[in-house]
Amino acid sequence: MYVLILDDDELMGDLLETVVASACPGARIQVFAQLQPALLSWEKQPADLVIADWNLPDGSGLDLVRSVRKTGGDIPVLMISGRTDRDSILAAAHLGINGYVSKPFQVDVLHQKLTELVSASTIHGKGSGTLDEKMEAACNSAIQLPGQIDTAEVLSLMEKRDELDAIALAQQWKREPGLSAKLLDVANSASFRRSGTSVKTPREAISVIGVWMALNQALALSLDIAGKLSCPRLAERARLEQEQAVRVAESAGALARKVGDNPAVYYTAGLLSRAGELAALKVLQNHCDQIGELLEVEQIDSAITCWAEKLGNQIKVQWRLPLDLRELIGAVYVLSRTNVSRSKLVMRTAALLAAEQAESPECRTLLRRLGIEHKDTEKSDARPQP
Repeated sequence: MYVLILDDDELMGDLLETVVASACPGARIQVFAQLQPALLSWEKQPADLVIADWNLPDGSGLDLVRSVRKTGGDIPVLMISGRTDRDSILAAAHLGINGYVSKPFQVDVLHQKLTELVSASTIHGKGSGTLDEKMEAACNSAIQLPGQIDTAEVLSLMEKRDELDAIALAQQWKREPGLSAKLLDVANSASFRRSGTSVKTPREAISVIGVWMALNQALALSLDIAGKLSCPRLAERARLEQEQAVRVAESAGALARKVGDNPAVYYTAGLLSRAGELAALKVLQNHCDQIGELLEVEQIDSAITCWAEKLGNQIKVQWRLPLDLRELIGAVYVLSRTNVSRSKLVMRTAALLAAEQAESPECRTLLRRLGIEHKDTEKSDARPQP
């Protein structure tokens, strides 16, 4: 499924992308900030769903709606606009739109509207395609990681958002790799690169995009039913992968403190170190839903072995993670013997400690290179903050 979004507000475009990805798992989503590129894209490849803002720098979203209706009479079209007057709504309705949502919108209301607009058969691709084809397609679609973010909990936080700050929210979500990744993605979008400094921790990301936007991103992710794995085997594997990621994060943060570095970036890298595995599990859940069968443990293991690395590499690029953060994540899995970067030594050592391989020759060698006594790794009296 291909979804075209047109909105000149980059933050709003990011939020719409998250909501669509939650409502339409596996969809390929393209966001445009100007009318003309969106029109060219539509002419080249018509979308299966169109979401358009009204006021744009180079025209009106109504022009895109007119083009859609000329060639795609049955394509669902949703208008998103700050215009709430009766004349505007009637003008849009006259063009045959399927829904009109006023800004600022409620994420849960928009999510419900999208699920009503797009039939289940369209969303899930009617079950076609092999598992490998779905994994390959996921590398180029808006995949979100499975998580356990509770919608009621996020709504409760939204009620007291005036009392919250970046530190409090980062602490609240310190064990949510999917949400952490999404916040970094939004904060590192083009409109926030003007300073030339990349955002590398959830706390920094929330400070950049604001508490309101961070809460809305969390709410959109919490509504992603496909992200909450219903297959018991997949859910259990996801729990184990997330627990391992947290162990790596905490070990990396503790080691960073011992060598005199700020633990925050190390913690983030550890938390995201199982992104590929979690992404593979979500695709596996979608596959199970489509074929109506449960997968055996051997099938799950095989799929993760074959696809986790590629999915991880692809989605790290999609999330716009800074290069040095990607390299820290990569060091969790492999480290060249000639590598003398202290930060990468920390990450690889943390991975071995988290895997209970402290006695291995590799781990002992890395600890010596870091100047840390083996006994100092046995206990840690403080855990790093994200």
